[in-house]
Amino acid sequence: MTNEMIIVSFLYLANLFLGCLSFDNFVFNGFNASNLVRDGSTIVKPSGVLKLTNDSKHVTGHAFFPTPIRLLNNSSSPSSSSSPSNASSFSTTFVFLIVPSSDKNGGYGLAFTLSPSPKFEGAQGDHYLGIFNDSNDGNPSNSIFLVEFDTVDGHNEDSDTEGNHIGINNNGMKSIATEPASYHVNGTNNKEEVDLQGGQPIQAWIDYDGLQKIVNVTIAPMSERKPVLPLISQGIDLSSVVKENMYAGFSAATGEKASSHYILGWSFSVNGVAEPLDLSKLPIPPTEKKSNSETPLTKTLIATLSVSLFILVGGLVATVYRRVRNFEVLEEWELDSPHRFRYKDLHTATKGFKSTELIGAGGFGEVYKGVLPSNDAEVAVKKISNNSRQGLREFVAEIESLGRLRHKNLVNLQGWCKLKNELLLVYDYIPNGSLDSLLYNLTHDVVLTWEQRFHIIEGVAAGLLYLHEEWEQVVIHRDVKSSNVLIDREMNARLGDFGLARLHDHDKASHTTHVVGTIGYIAPELTRTGKASTSSDVYAYGILLLEVVCGKPPVRYHPEHGQVILMDWVIECLHLGQLLDAIDPKLSSQYDSFAEMELVLGLGLLCSHPRQEARPTIRQVLAYLNRDEALPVFNKLSSVGSRSIEDVTSGYSEFMTTEITTTSYGSSSVRRLSMNSFGTTRS
Repeated sequence: MTNEMIIVSFLYLANLFLGCLSFDNFVFNGFNASNLVRDGSTIVKPSGVLKLTNDSKHVTGHAFFPTPIRLLNNSSSPSSSSSPSNASSFSTTFVFLIVPSSDKNGGYGLAFTLSPSPKFEGAQGDHYLGIFNDSNDGNPSNSIFLVEFDTVDGHNEDSDTEGNHIGINNNGMKSIATEPASYHVNGTNNKEEVDLQGGQPIQAWIDYDGLQKIVNVTIAPMSERKPVLPLISQGIDLSSVVKENMYAGFSAATGEKASSHYILGWSFSVNGVAEPLDLSKLPIPPTEKKSNSETPLTKTLIATLSVSLFILVGGLVATVYRRVRNFEVLEEWELDSPHRFRYKDLHTATKGFKSTELIGAGGFGEVYKGVLPSNDAEVAVKKISNNSRQGLREFVAEIESLGRLRHKNLVNLQGWCKLKNELLLVYDYIPNGSLDSLLYNLTHDVVLTWEQRFHIIEGVAAGLLYLHEEWEQVVIHRDVKSSNVLIDREMNARLGDFGLARLHDHDKASHTTHVVGTIGYIAPELTRTGKASTSSDVYAYGILLLEVVCGKPPVRYHPEHGQVILMDWVIECLHLGQLLDAIDPKLSSQYDSFAEMELVLGLGLLCSHPRQEARPTIRQVLAYLNRDEALPVFNKLSSVGSRSIEDVTSGYSEFMTTEITTTSYGSSSVRRLSMNSFGTTRS
C-alpha cells in the first residue's frame, strides 16, 4: 500500500469517526469508548457504566465531554460587529442511578453541568458538588449553569432546605427554581414522587429554548416514557451566563453519608432534540457489596424483625387501601389552575399559621405572611374560612379569575392548595398593606401625600380597565373597596381579593343575581335587581375616590347623628359652599393641589351617581383623571354659584329631600340622613 493510499484511508476513517461523534451532537449508550475527561473518583466500569463517586465519604467526581461545545451565536447579521450574542438551544437526556452505601440515605447528589472548563480548581465537595467553594459560590464570573439532583434532607446550605429535589442554578448552589423530585402522570397535574436514591435508574431530560429563553427539566423512572408536562419550566437567558465555548458533563459529591453516583447513558444536541437513548443497550450497574457481615446474632435479629415487619406490612396495606379508596379525585378546575403548593410547605412558610404571622382577616378567612422554604420568597397565604357554604365557591372563583389575570395593578396569585377542608391561596406579599390601613393609620404611622393618593387611584382605575375591557373576558370585581387595595413598595396600587368576582364574555350581559359586596360600596340598583355590572364596580370606585380625598370611610358613626353616609356628607358640603371641609385635614398643607382634589371629588360623585346610566365607564374615568377630557358639570366645584350648585346636585335631589331613606342589604340596614340634619357639624 502506497503512502498516498495510507493517508487517504486515515483521513476517511478520521472523517467517519468525527461524523459519528460530532462536537454538537453525540450519544453514549454506555461509556467504554467515550474518552471523557474524568477527574476525582470517577471511573468507567468494564460494563460501560460511568461511576462518578464510590461509596467513600467526602469525595467528588467529574466527567465531561472532551471537546468544548459552541453555545453562543451572533443573533444578527455577521457583518455587525456590535450584534449581541444569543445562547443556542440545546437538548440533553441521560439515565442516572444513585445507590446509598447502606440502608440509610446517602449524601448530596449529582449535577448536569455546563462549564468553561472541565476542571474545577479549589472546588469543595459536600453540598458544593465539587463545582464551587466558599469564596466563589454565587460569583457571576463563574459562568456555570447546572441542574442539580440533590438527595440531602436538612443540610444547611442557603438555597435548599429539603432533600430529594431538583434545582436549576446559575454560578452557585442557590437555586433559581426548585421542585421536589416527581413527574406528571398522563399529562395531568397529578404528580408521582420519584426517590432519587431509591436504587432504580431514572431518566432526565433538560431542554433549553434559546429563542423563548426557557429551560425545561423533566424526570421519570427509566421504565416510563417522557412526561408531557415538564417538572420545572423556568424563564432564563443563558446568554448572560455561558461563554462562547462550554464543556458539558457531570459532577457529583458525597458527604458524611456516602452514595455511589452512576451515569448509564447520555445524549446531547445543540439546536436540535437530543437523540433518544437505546435503553436496551444501556449497561447494568454492578451490585454494591455491603461491608457488614451477618453473625448468628444478626440472623436471629433479622428473623425477629421479619415477623414484626410482616405484621407492620399487613397494617400498612390496610391503611393504604383505606386511603386509596378515599382518594380525592381532582376536578377539572384543579387541572386547569396555576401552581399547586404542598400543604406542608405553606405550613412551614407561615410557622404553622402562627398568630404572630397574621397580617389580615376578612369575611372569607385570614391572611398570613410566609417565607417559602424552597426559595425564601415572601408570600401572603390566605386561609379560606370553611365554616360557610360559600367557602369553596369563593375559593374556586378566585383561582379561576385571578389565577389567569396578569397586570401591574392587580395582586398576583402564585398558586393554591386544597387538602381536605383546608383551602389556601398564595399571593405575592405586598409590604405596605391595604389602603384603608394607610388612610386611617390602623397599623401604620404614616400620612399619604396627595401625590401618592392620586397615583393610587390612577392605579386602581388602570386595574379596573384591564378587568372590564382589556382581558379576554369581562371581569366584574364586585368588591372594590379600600381594604382590597394593597400598596406595594413603590406605592403602586394593587387591586386584590377576587373571591366575589364573576366573569362573562364581552358580547354578553352578566347573569349574576346575588347581592354581595360591602356596606357603603353597593350600588343602589343591586338592591333592586341584584345584577352586578361594570357600572356597579364604577359606583364602588366612586365611593373609593371620596374616601381617598376625605380620609373617612363610606359609612361612619357620629355621636349625634348615628350612621353618616360619606357621599351625602360631601354633597352637603358642596351645597353649603364648604367643600374645603370635606378634604382630609391631614392634607391641609397641600392646597396647591386643590384643583386636583376638586376633580377627584367631582369624579367620585359622578361615578357614584344613583342612576346607573349617568355613570362614566372606567375608560372615561381615566380620561378625566389624565385631563384628556373635561369633567362634565362638576368642573370647578368650589367656585360655582348657588344656581350652578343646584344644577350639580339635581341628580341627588331625591336623596337630599328625603328625611330618612332605609336601604336594605340582606339582613342589614343603613340610615341615610337628610342634608339638613348635619348643619355645619363635621365628623
